[in-house]
Amino acid sequence: MTDESRMVILNNEVEARLLESVLKQKGIPHIIRSYKDLAYDGIFQLQQGWGHVETSPEYLDEVKQIYNDLFNKK
Repeated sequence: MTDESRMVILNNEVEARLLESVLKQKGIPHIIRSYKDLAYDGIFQLQQGWGHVETSPEYLDEVKQIYNDLFNKK
């Protein structure tokens, strides 16, 4: 599940944990991946965001809508 068309980019761990909680409550299958890499001292998180959520194509629009509603993104 690494195709970028199935991702929602997360800005920080707070977003990740809150979104994960809502997705679990709604029973939406997902994977949350952090870009943290101790070998590079977090440089990827500075450049690309904290991480991302992967989901199946049929859930992507719903996950994006939940993310946008939670964090007032347009």
